[in-house]
Amino acid sequence: MPLGTIIHNIEITLGRGGQLARAVGVVAKLIAMEGKSATLKLPSGEVRLISKNCSATVGQVGNVGVNQKILGIAESK
Repeated sequence: MPLGTIIHNIEITLGRGGQLARAVGVVAKLIAMEGKSATLKLPSGEVRLISKNCSATVGQVGNVGVNQKILGIAESK
C-alpha cells in the first residue's frame, strides 16, 4: 500500500481479525513502512507500529450520516 493510504478494520495481531478503526467514519492513516512493520496514525492521535503481515481494509466505513437522519418526534400523533 502507498504511504498516506486511509484504512480501517486493522488487525493488531496476525490472525485475530480486525480490532482497530472499526466504527462508522473512523479511519487510520498509513504513515511509514520500515522492514517488517508499518506505522499507523490512529483516530485518537496515537502512532502505533504493527506487522506488515496484518490485514486491513482500504477506505472508510460507509454510512457516515446515519446519525443525522430524522426519524420523527417522540410525542407526535
